[in-house]
Amino acid sequence: MDDNAGTERPLSKDNNNEDVTMHTPEKLRGLSDIYRFFRKNTTPIYFVSPTAYNILGLGQWIQGFQYITHFDSFDGGHFRVTNPQQNSEREFSSMEDMLNYLLSHKESVDLFQENGGKGKILTVMFDEKTEEIAERLGLEIALPPAELRTHLDSKIVTTQLANEAGVRSAPNLVDVEASSYKELTALAAEKKLGDKLVVQTPYGDSGKTTYFVNNQQDWDKNADKITGEKLKVMKYINHIPGTVEAVATRCGTMVGPLQTDITGYEELTPYKGGWCGNDIFPEILQGEQRDKIITMVKAMGDKLYEKGYRGTFCFDYLVDTDDGEVYLGEINPRISGASPLTNLVTSKYGGIPLMLFHLLEFMDVDFEIDVDEIQKRWADFGSWTQLVLKHTEDQVRMITKAPRSGIWRMADDDSISFVRNSIDWNNVSDGHDAFYLRVYGAGDYSYLGADMGIVVARGRMQTDDRQLLPRAEKWVKAINAEFEYRTLEELETPYIPIDNVRKMI
Repeated sequence: MDDNAGTERPLSKDNNNEDVTMHTPEKLRGLSDIYRFFRKNTTPIYFVSPTAYNILGLGQWIQGFQYITHFDSFDGGHFRVTNPQQNSEREFSSMEDMLNYLLSHKESVDLFQENGGKGKILTVMFDEKTEEIAERLGLEIALPPAELRTHLDSKIVTTQLANEAGVRSAPNLVDVEASSYKELTALAAEKKLGDKLVVQTPYGDSGKTTYFVNNQQDWDKNADKITGEKLKVMKYINHIPGTVEAVATRCGTMVGPLQTDITGYEELTPYKGGWCGNDIFPEILQGEQRDKIITMVKAMGDKLYEKGYRGTFCFDYLVDTDDGEVYLGEINPRISGASPLTNLVTSKYGGIPLMLFHLLEFMDVDFEIDVDEIQKRWADFGSWTQLVLKHTEDQVRMITKAPRSGIWRMADDDSISFVRNSIDWNNVSDGHDAFYLRVYGAGDYSYLGADMGIVVARGRMQTDDRQLLPRAEKWVKAINAEFEYRTLEELETPYIPIDNVRKMI
Protein backbone atom coordinates (compact mmCIF):
# COMPACT_ATOMS: atom_id res chain seq x y z
CA MET A 1 0.00 0.00 0.00
CA ASP A 2 1.29 3.51 -0.80
CA ASP A 3 2.82 5.15 2.24
CA ASN A 4 1.00 8.44 1.73
CA ALA A 5 -2.17 7.22 0.11
CA GLY A 6 -4.11 8.27 3.15
CA THR A 7 -3.43 11.94 2.38
CA GLU A 8 -5.64 11.86 -0.72
CA ARG A 9 -9.24 10.79 -1.26
CA PRO A 10 -11.02 10.06 -4.54
CA LEU A 11 -14.13 12.01 -5.52
CA SER A 12 -17.12 10.71 -3.60
CA LYS A 13 -20.13 9.68 -5.66
CA ASP A 14 -22.52 11.20 -3.11
CA ASN A 15 -20.91 14.59 -2.57
CA ASN A 16 -23.44 16.97 -1.08
CA ASN A 17 -23.73 19.76 -3.67
CA GLU A 18 -26.12 21.68 -1.43
CA ASP A 19 -23.49 21.79 1.31
CA VAL A 20 -20.91 23.16 -1.12
CA THR A 21 -23.34 25.80 -2.36
CA MET A 22 -24.30 26.87 1.15
CA HIS A 23 -20.76 27.16 2.50
CA THR A 24 -18.80 28.48 -0.48
CA PRO A 25 -18.79 32.29 -0.34
CA GLU A 26 -19.93 34.32 -3.33
CA LYS A 27 -16.36 35.58 -3.67
CA LEU A 28 -13.27 33.77 -2.35
CA ARG A 29 -11.34 36.31 -0.31
CA GLY A 30 -8.47 34.44 1.30
CA LEU A 31 -6.64 31.15 1.68
CA SER A 32 -9.25 29.64 4.00
CA ASP A 33 -11.92 30.19 1.35
CA ILE A 34 -9.64 28.71 -1.34
CA TYR A 35 -8.79 25.63 0.75
CA ARG A 36 -12.47 25.02 1.45
CA PHE A 37 -13.47 25.56 -2.17
CA PHE A 38 -11.07 22.94 -3.53
CA ARG A 39 -11.62 20.52 -0.65
CA LYS A 40 -15.35 20.47 -1.47
CA ASN A 41 -14.90 20.72 -5.24
CA THR A 42 -17.42 18.66 -7.21
CA THR A 43 -16.08 19.44 -10.70
CA PRO A 44 -13.94 16.56 -12.01
CA ILE A 45 -10.47 17.77 -12.99
CA TYR A 46 -8.24 15.58 -15.16
CA PHE A 47 -4.54 15.96 -15.92
CA VAL A 48 -3.97 14.18 -19.25
CA SER A 49 -0.36 13.72 -20.34
CA PRO A 50 2.30 11.07 -21.07
CA THR A 51 3.14 11.00 -17.33
CA ALA A 52 1.64 12.45 -14.16
CA TYR A 53 4.88 14.15 -13.19
CA ASN A 54 4.27 17.83 -13.97
CA ILE A 55 1.59 18.27 -11.30
CA LEU A 56 1.98 15.06 -9.34
CA GLY A 57 0.51 15.37 -5.83
CA LEU A 58 -2.07 18.03 -6.67
CA GLY A 59 -4.85 15.62 -5.78
CA GLN A 60 -3.95 16.05 -2.09
CA TRP A 61 -5.49 19.51 -2.36
CA ILE A 62 -8.37 18.96 -4.76
CA GLN A 63 -11.39 16.72 -4.40
CA GLY A 64 -12.18 15.10 -7.74
CA PHE A 65 -8.67 15.27 -9.23
CA GLN A 66 -7.46 12.43 -11.48
CA TYR A 67 -4.65 11.63 -13.93
CA ILE A 68 -4.93 9.97 -17.34
CA THR A 69 -1.48 8.97 -18.57
CA HIS A 70 0.18 6.94 -21.29
CA PHE A 71 2.95 5.52 -19.10
CA ASP A 72 2.08 3.39 -16.09
CA SER A 73 4.70 4.75 -13.72
CA PHE A 74 3.12 3.18 -10.62
CA ASP A 75 2.31 -0.38 -11.76
CA GLY A 76 -1.37 0.34 -11.21
CA GLY A 77 -0.71 1.41 -7.61
CA HIS A 78 -1.80 5.04 -7.79
CA PHE A 79 -5.53 5.23 -7.14
CA ARG A 80 -5.94 8.50 -9.04
CA VAL A 81 -4.14 7.36 -12.22
CA THR A 82 -5.86 5.75 -15.22
CA ASN A 83 -3.67 4.23 -17.94
CA PRO A 84 -5.75 3.50 -21.09
CA GLN A 85 -4.48 0.29 -22.64
CA GLN A 86 -3.15 0.40 -26.19
CA ASN A 87 -4.60 -2.34 -28.35
CA SER A 88 -1.85 -2.02 -30.94
CA GLU A 89 1.56 -0.39 -31.45
CA ARG A 90 0.55 3.15 -32.26
CA GLU A 91 3.00 5.64 -33.74
CA PHE A 92 2.49 9.07 -32.20
CA SER A 93 3.65 12.04 -34.25
CA SER A 94 3.71 14.52 -31.35
CA MET A 95 2.80 14.98 -27.70
CA GLU A 96 -0.45 16.51 -28.91
CA ASP A 97 -1.19 13.37 -30.93
CA MET A 98 -0.65 11.24 -27.82
CA LEU A 99 -2.94 13.51 -25.79
CA ASN A 100 -5.69 13.32 -28.39
CA TYR A 101 -5.44 9.54 -28.37
CA LEU A 102 -5.71 9.44 -24.57
CA LEU A 103 -8.71 11.79 -24.51
CA SER A 104 -10.57 9.79 -27.16
CA HIS A 105 -9.81 6.35 -25.71
CA LYS A 106 -12.83 4.35 -24.58
CA GLU A 107 -11.44 3.95 -21.06
CA SER A 108 -11.10 7.73 -20.74
CA VAL A 109 -14.56 8.38 -22.18
CA ASP A 110 -16.05 5.84 -19.78
CA LEU A 111 -14.30 7.60 -16.89
CA PHE A 112 -15.69 10.97 -17.97
CA GLN A 113 -19.20 9.55 -18.15
CA GLU A 114 -18.89 7.85 -14.75
CA ASN A 115 -18.02 11.25 -13.27
CA GLY A 116 -21.01 13.01 -14.78
CA GLY A 117 -19.81 13.80 -18.31
CA LYS A 118 -18.44 17.23 -17.43
CA GLY A 119 -15.15 18.48 -16.07
CA LYS A 120 -11.91 20.37 -16.66
CA ILE A 121 -8.82 19.21 -18.55
CA LEU A 122 -5.24 20.14 -17.69
CA THR A 123 -2.30 19.12 -19.84
CA VAL A 124 1.12 20.25 -21.03
CA MET A 125 0.73 20.35 -24.81
CA PHE A 126 -2.47 20.43 -26.89
CA ASP A 127 -3.75 21.70 -30.24
CA GLU A 128 -6.97 22.68 -32.00
CA LYS A 129 -7.92 19.03 -32.47
CA THR A 130 -7.74 18.59 -28.68
CA GLU A 131 -10.14 21.48 -28.30
CA GLU A 132 -12.56 19.83 -30.75
CA ILE A 133 -12.40 16.51 -28.88
CA ALA A 134 -12.94 18.21 -25.52
CA GLU A 135 -15.94 20.16 -26.80
CA ARG A 136 -17.45 16.97 -28.23
CA LEU A 137 -17.01 15.25 -24.87
CA GLY A 138 -18.51 18.19 -22.94
CA LEU A 139 -15.19 19.00 -21.23
CA GLU A 140 -13.44 22.35 -20.83
CA ILE A 141 -9.69 22.76 -21.28
CA ALA A 142 -8.61 24.82 -18.27
CA LEU A 143 -5.83 26.54 -20.18
CA PRO A 144 -5.61 29.45 -22.65
CA PRO A 145 -6.60 28.59 -26.24
CA ALA A 146 -4.14 26.62 -28.38
CA GLU A 147 -3.95 29.37 -30.99
CA LEU A 148 -2.94 31.96 -28.38
CA ARG A 149 -0.43 29.61 -26.75
CA THR A 150 1.21 28.89 -30.10
CA HIS A 151 1.39 32.58 -30.93
CA LEU A 152 3.02 33.44 -27.60
CA ASP A 153 5.38 30.45 -27.71
CA SER A 154 7.35 32.05 -30.53
CA LYS A 155 10.67 33.38 -29.26
CA ILE A 156 10.21 36.30 -31.63
CA VAL A 157 6.77 37.22 -30.29
CA THR A 158 7.98 36.76 -26.71
CA THR A 159 10.82 39.22 -27.28
CA GLN A 160 8.49 41.76 -28.86
CA LEU A 161 6.00 41.51 -25.98
CA ALA A 162 8.83 41.82 -23.46
CA ASN A 163 9.92 45.03 -25.15
CA GLU A 164 6.37 46.36 -24.76
CA ALA A 165 6.39 45.39 -21.08
CA GLY A 166 9.77 47.00 -20.42
CA VAL A 167 11.43 43.63 -19.81
CA ARG A 168 14.99 43.48 -21.14
CA SER A 169 16.36 40.67 -23.29
CA ALA A 170 20.02 40.08 -24.07
CA PRO A 171 21.12 42.33 -27.00
CA ASN A 172 19.39 40.89 -30.06
CA LEU A 173 17.58 41.34 -33.30
CA VAL A 174 14.40 39.43 -34.11
CA ASP A 175 12.23 38.49 -37.06
CA VAL A 176 15.15 38.35 -39.51
CA GLU A 177 16.35 35.79 -42.03
CA ALA A 178 19.83 34.79 -43.16
CA SER A 179 20.72 32.50 -46.03
CA SER A 180 24.48 32.53 -45.42
CA TYR A 181 27.02 33.11 -42.70
CA LYS A 182 27.96 36.37 -44.41
CA GLU A 183 24.36 37.59 -44.18
CA LEU A 184 24.13 36.58 -40.54
CA THR A 185 27.30 38.44 -39.54
CA ALA A 186 26.21 41.52 -41.49
CA LEU A 187 22.92 41.58 -39.56
CA ALA A 188 24.76 41.10 -36.27
CA ALA A 189 27.20 43.91 -37.07
CA GLU A 190 24.32 46.40 -37.41
CA LYS A 191 23.33 45.74 -33.79
CA LYS A 192 26.94 45.32 -32.57
CA LEU A 193 26.23 41.80 -31.32
CA GLY A 194 29.83 40.64 -31.69
CA ASP A 195 31.29 37.55 -33.33
CA LYS A 196 29.87 34.93 -30.95
CA LEU A 197 26.19 34.57 -31.76
CA VAL A 198 23.24 32.60 -30.43
CA VAL A 199 20.71 31.87 -33.17
CA GLN A 200 17.22 30.60 -32.39
CA THR A 201 14.30 29.58 -34.57
CA PRO A 202 10.86 30.60 -33.24
CA TYR A 203 9.80 27.26 -31.81
CA GLY A 204 11.75 24.56 -30.03
CA ASP A 205 12.20 22.80 -26.71
CA SER A 206 15.07 22.12 -24.30
CA GLY A 207 17.72 23.86 -26.39
CA LYS A 208 17.08 21.76 -29.49
CA THR A 209 16.57 24.80 -31.76
CA THR A 210 19.25 27.03 -30.24
CA TYR A 211 22.47 27.20 -32.26
CA PHE A 212 25.81 28.68 -31.25
CA VAL A 213 27.45 30.22 -34.32
CA ASN A 214 30.99 31.55 -33.92
CA ASN A 215 32.37 30.84 -37.39
CA GLN A 216 31.65 29.50 -40.85
CA GLN A 217 32.02 25.92 -39.65
CA ASP A 218 29.30 26.40 -37.03
CA TRP A 219 27.04 27.90 -39.68
CA ASP A 220 27.65 25.04 -42.12
CA LYS A 221 26.82 22.48 -39.41
CA ASN A 222 23.40 24.03 -38.71
CA ALA A 223 22.57 25.85 -41.96
CA ASP A 224 19.82 23.43 -42.99
CA LYS A 225 17.95 24.15 -39.73
CA ILE A 226 18.44 27.94 -39.85
CA THR A 227 17.94 29.00 -43.47
CA GLY A 228 14.37 29.78 -44.47
CA GLU A 229 13.35 30.40 -40.84
CA LYS A 230 12.52 33.62 -39.07
CA LEU A 231 15.28 34.08 -36.53
CA LYS A 232 16.18 35.62 -33.21
CA VAL A 233 19.88 36.44 -33.16
CA MET A 234 21.47 37.27 -29.80
CA LYS A 235 24.82 38.36 -28.52
CA TYR A 236 26.45 35.49 -26.66
CA ILE A 237 26.86 36.26 -22.98
CA ASN A 238 28.48 34.29 -20.20
CA HIS A 239 25.49 33.55 -18.04
CA ILE A 240 23.73 31.46 -15.45
CA PRO A 241 20.38 30.21 -16.79
CA GLY A 242 17.41 29.95 -14.50
CA THR A 243 13.66 29.67 -14.54
CA VAL A 244 10.67 30.64 -12.47
CA GLU A 245 7.03 29.64 -12.77
CA ALA A 246 4.37 32.28 -12.34
CA VAL A 247 0.59 32.59 -12.65
CA ALA A 248 -1.12 35.51 -14.37
CA THR A 249 -4.44 36.21 -12.62
CA ARG A 250 -7.08 38.93 -12.52
CA CYS A 251 -5.53 40.05 -9.21
CA GLY A 252 -2.03 40.33 -10.65
CA THR A 253 0.86 37.98 -11.35
CA MET A 254 2.02 35.62 -8.60
CA VAL A 255 5.66 34.51 -8.85
CA GLY A 256 6.98 31.18 -7.62
CA PRO A 257 10.45 30.54 -6.17
CA LEU A 258 13.45 31.03 -8.45
CA GLN A 259 15.20 27.97 -9.85
CA THR A 260 18.53 27.42 -11.58
CA ASP A 261 18.57 25.26 -14.68
CA ILE A 262 20.57 22.06 -14.95
CA THR A 263 21.51 21.83 -18.62
CA GLY A 264 23.77 20.06 -21.03
CA TYR A 265 25.49 17.49 -18.77
CA GLU A 266 26.50 14.49 -20.84
CA GLU A 267 25.57 12.18 -17.95
CA LEU A 268 21.95 13.34 -18.26
CA THR A 269 21.25 14.40 -21.84
CA PRO A 270 22.68 13.90 -25.34
CA TYR A 271 21.68 17.46 -26.29
CA LYS A 272 24.24 20.25 -25.92
CA GLY A 273 22.51 22.92 -23.87
CA GLY A 274 19.50 20.63 -23.37
CA TRP A 275 17.46 21.03 -20.18
CA CYS A 276 17.78 18.13 -17.73
CA GLY A 277 16.56 19.42 -14.40
CA ASN A 278 16.52 22.23 -11.83
CA ASP A 279 17.93 23.19 -8.45
CA ILE A 280 15.78 25.24 -6.08
CA PHE A 281 17.34 26.80 -2.97
CA PRO A 282 16.60 29.92 -0.90
CA GLU A 283 20.02 31.56 -1.35
CA ILE A 284 19.67 31.92 -5.11
CA LEU A 285 20.20 35.47 -6.36
CA GLN A 286 19.47 37.43 -3.22
CA GLY A 287 19.03 41.19 -3.12
CA GLU A 288 18.77 43.43 -6.16
CA GLN A 289 19.05 40.67 -8.77
CA ARG A 290 16.28 38.65 -7.16
CA ASP A 291 14.02 41.71 -6.89
CA LYS A 292 14.70 42.60 -10.50
CA ILE A 293 13.76 39.12 -11.75
CA ILE A 294 10.50 39.13 -9.77
CA THR A 295 9.66 42.60 -11.13
CA MET A 296 10.35 41.38 -14.68
CA VAL A 297 8.19 38.29 -14.23
CA LYS A 298 5.29 40.33 -12.84
CA ALA A 299 5.52 42.80 -15.72
CA MET A 300 5.58 39.95 -18.26
CA GLY A 301 2.65 38.19 -16.60
CA ASP A 302 0.58 41.36 -16.56
CA LYS A 303 1.36 41.91 -20.26
CA LEU A 304 0.31 38.32 -21.06
CA TYR A 305 -2.96 38.81 -19.17
CA GLU A 306 -3.55 41.99 -21.14
CA LYS A 307 -3.16 39.93 -24.33
CA GLY A 308 -5.76 37.41 -23.15
CA TYR A 309 -3.44 34.81 -21.61
CA ARG A 310 -4.23 33.71 -18.06
CA GLY A 311 -2.80 31.11 -15.78
CA THR A 312 0.58 29.49 -15.40
CA PHE A 313 3.64 30.26 -17.49
CA CYS A 314 7.38 29.66 -17.18
CA PHE A 315 9.83 32.57 -17.37
CA ASP A 316 13.42 31.65 -18.27
CA TYR A 317 15.98 34.24 -17.18
CA LEU A 318 19.67 34.78 -17.85
CA VAL A 319 22.10 36.34 -15.36
CA ASP A 320 25.19 37.80 -17.05
CA THR A 321 28.16 36.59 -15.00
CA ASP A 322 30.37 39.41 -16.32
CA ASP A 323 28.31 42.40 -15.20
CA GLY A 324 25.42 40.88 -13.17
CA GLU A 325 22.72 42.14 -15.54
CA VAL A 326 19.50 40.13 -15.70
CA TYR A 327 17.68 39.35 -18.96
CA LEU A 328 14.64 37.47 -20.21
CA GLY A 329 15.59 34.27 -21.99
CA GLU A 330 12.16 33.05 -23.15
CA ILE A 331 8.76 32.12 -21.80
CA ASN A 332 6.88 28.84 -22.01
CA PRO A 333 3.13 29.53 -21.96
CA ARG A 334 2.14 26.26 -20.32
CA ILE A 335 2.54 23.89 -17.43
CA SER A 336 6.23 23.08 -17.70
CA GLY A 337 9.23 21.24 -16.33
CA ALA A 338 9.48 23.92 -13.64
CA SER A 339 6.02 23.05 -12.31
CA PRO A 340 6.98 20.04 -10.12
CA LEU A 341 9.50 21.86 -7.92
CA THR A 342 7.34 24.99 -7.88
CA ASN A 343 4.32 23.14 -6.52
CA LEU A 344 6.48 21.12 -4.13
CA VAL A 345 7.98 24.22 -2.49
CA THR A 346 4.87 26.41 -2.50
CA SER A 347 2.79 23.65 -0.90
CA LYS A 348 5.38 22.24 1.51
CA TYR A 349 6.67 25.59 2.76
CA GLY A 350 4.03 28.10 1.65
CA GLY A 351 0.95 26.10 2.51
CA ILE A 352 -0.64 26.13 -0.95
CA PRO A 353 0.56 24.93 -4.39
CA LEU A 354 0.89 27.68 -6.98
CA MET A 355 -1.16 25.61 -9.43
CA LEU A 356 -4.34 26.22 -7.41
CA PHE A 357 -4.26 29.86 -8.43
CA HIS A 358 -4.11 28.80 -12.06
CA LEU A 359 -7.17 26.64 -11.56
CA LEU A 360 -9.09 29.48 -9.88
CA GLU A 361 -8.99 31.36 -13.17
CA PHE A 362 -10.90 28.50 -14.82
CA MET A 363 -13.21 27.33 -12.04
CA ASP A 364 -16.21 29.64 -12.56
CA VAL A 365 -15.72 31.29 -9.19
CA ASP A 366 -14.95 34.89 -8.30
CA PHE A 367 -11.97 35.58 -6.07
CA GLU A 368 -10.01 38.44 -4.63
CA ILE A 369 -6.53 37.77 -3.27
CA ASP A 370 -3.45 39.73 -2.24
CA VAL A 371 -0.83 38.14 -4.47
CA ASP A 372 2.09 39.82 -2.68
CA GLU A 373 0.99 38.64 0.75
CA ILE A 374 0.49 35.07 -0.44
CA GLN A 375 3.81 35.08 -2.29
CA LYS A 376 5.63 35.99 0.94
CA ARG A 377 4.59 32.61 2.37
CA TRP A 378 7.29 30.78 0.39
CA ALA A 379 10.07 33.32 0.92
CA ASP A 380 12.05 30.77 2.95
CA PHE A 381 12.25 27.11 2.06
CA GLY A 382 14.49 24.04 1.89
CA SER A 383 16.69 23.06 -1.05
CA TRP A 384 15.49 20.51 -3.63
CA THR A 385 16.62 19.17 -7.00
CA GLN A 386 15.02 17.37 -9.90
CA LEU A 387 17.15 15.47 -12.42
CA VAL A 388 15.65 14.32 -15.72
CA LEU A 389 17.50 11.22 -16.89
CA LYS A 390 17.54 10.91 -20.66
CA HIS A 391 18.98 7.93 -22.52
CA THR A 392 22.38 9.14 -23.67
CA GLU A 393 23.47 6.18 -25.81
CA ASP A 394 22.73 6.14 -29.52
CA GLN A 395 21.55 2.55 -29.33
CA VAL A 396 18.05 1.08 -29.48
CA ARG A 397 17.40 -1.79 -27.06
CA MET A 398 14.42 -3.35 -25.32
CA ILE A 399 14.20 -2.66 -21.59
CA THR A 400 13.81 -5.90 -19.64
CA LYS A 401 14.06 -4.40 -16.14
CA ALA A 402 13.56 -0.85 -14.87
CA PRO A 403 13.69 0.78 -11.42
CA ARG A 404 10.34 1.18 -9.65
CA SER A 405 8.70 4.49 -8.82
CA GLY A 406 9.01 5.34 -5.16
CA ILE A 407 11.56 6.18 -2.47
CA TRP A 408 15.13 4.96 -2.94
CA ARG A 409 18.03 5.24 -0.48
CA MET A 410 21.74 5.54 -1.16
CA ALA A 411 24.13 3.67 1.13
CA ASP A 412 27.64 4.75 2.13
CA ASP A 413 29.10 2.62 -0.67
CA ASP A 414 26.98 4.56 -3.25
CA SER A 415 24.68 1.62 -3.93
CA ILE A 416 20.94 2.25 -3.85
CA SER A 417 18.00 0.19 -2.68
CA PHE A 418 14.26 0.53 -2.99
CA VAL A 419 12.74 1.60 0.35
CA ARG A 420 9.00 1.87 -0.21
CA ASN A 421 6.21 2.72 -2.63
CA SER A 422 5.27 6.38 -2.77
CA ILE A 423 2.96 8.31 -5.06
CA ASP A 424 4.93 11.55 -4.82
CA TRP A 425 8.06 13.10 -3.30
CA ASN A 426 6.65 14.38 0.00
CA ASN A 427 8.14 11.43 1.90
CA VAL A 428 11.75 12.09 0.90
CA SER A 429 13.12 12.33 4.43
CA ASP A 430 16.77 13.38 4.09
CA GLY A 431 19.74 13.75 1.77
CA HIS A 432 20.22 9.97 1.53
CA ASP A 433 16.75 9.42 0.02
CA ALA A 434 15.33 10.35 -3.37
CA PHE A 435 12.01 9.88 -5.12
CA TYR A 436 12.26 8.25 -8.54
CA LEU A 437 9.47 8.43 -11.10
CA ARG A 438 9.77 5.80 -13.81
CA VAL A 439 8.82 6.78 -17.34
CA TYR A 440 10.06 3.93 -19.53
CA GLY A 441 9.70 0.44 -18.11
CA ALA A 442 10.09 -3.23 -19.01
CA GLY A 443 8.87 -3.92 -22.54
CA ASP A 444 9.57 -0.38 -23.76
CA TYR A 445 12.46 0.53 -26.03
CA SER A 446 15.32 2.82 -25.06
CA TYR A 447 16.64 5.23 -27.69
CA LEU A 448 18.77 8.36 -27.88
CA GLY A 449 17.10 11.20 -25.98
CA ALA A 450 14.33 9.17 -24.33
CA ASP A 451 13.14 10.53 -20.95
CA MET A 452 13.87 7.41 -18.88
CA GLY A 453 12.83 8.81 -15.50
CA ILE A 454 13.10 11.63 -12.96
CA VAL A 455 14.91 11.86 -9.62
CA VAL A 456 13.66 14.32 -6.97
CA ALA A 457 15.88 14.82 -3.92
CA ARG A 458 16.50 17.19 -1.06
CA GLY A 459 19.53 19.44 -1.38
CA ARG A 460 21.43 20.71 -4.39
CA MET A 461 22.95 18.68 -7.22
CA GLN A 462 24.87 21.52 -8.92
CA THR A 463 27.54 23.97 -7.75
CA ASP A 464 27.33 27.74 -8.06
CA ASP A 465 29.73 27.58 -11.03
CA ARG A 466 27.51 25.00 -12.75
CA GLN A 467 29.27 21.69 -12.14
CA LEU A 468 27.43 18.51 -11.18
CA LEU A 469 28.06 17.65 -7.56
CA PRO A 470 29.42 14.14 -6.87
CA ARG A 471 26.08 13.13 -5.28
CA ALA A 472 24.31 13.89 -8.56
CA GLU A 473 26.73 11.76 -10.53
CA LYS A 474 26.30 8.94 -8.01
CA TRP A 475 22.49 9.03 -8.24
CA VAL A 476 22.54 9.09 -12.05
CA LYS A 477 24.99 6.19 -12.21
CA ALA A 478 23.07 4.16 -9.62
CA ILE A 479 19.64 4.64 -11.22
CA ASN A 480 20.99 3.83 -14.69
CA ALA A 481 22.53 0.64 -13.28
CA GLU A 482 19.04 -0.54 -12.28
CA PHE A 483 18.05 -0.87 -15.96
CA GLU A 484 18.61 -4.08 -17.88
CA TYR A 485 18.29 -4.42 -21.65
CA ARG A 486 18.02 -6.92 -24.44
CA THR A 487 19.83 -6.30 -27.70
CA LEU A 488 17.46 -6.29 -30.66
CA GLU A 489 17.52 -8.96 -33.32
CA GLU A 490 18.46 -7.83 -36.81
CA LEU A 491 14.89 -7.92 -38.10
CA GLU A 492 13.34 -6.12 -35.13
CA THR A 493 12.35 -2.58 -36.10
CA PRO A 494 10.57 -0.92 -33.18
CA TYR A 495 8.83 2.42 -33.52
CA ILE A 496 11.12 5.16 -32.22
CA PRO A 497 9.45 8.54 -31.62
CA ILE A 498 10.59 11.45 -33.73
CA ASP A 499 12.11 14.48 -32.03
CA ASN A 500 8.87 16.37 -31.37
CA VAL A 501 7.33 13.56 -29.34
CA ARG A 502 10.41 12.40 -27.40
CA LYS A 503 9.75 14.82 -24.55
CA MET A 504 7.49 13.11 -22.02
CA ILE A 505 7.27 15.73 -19.24
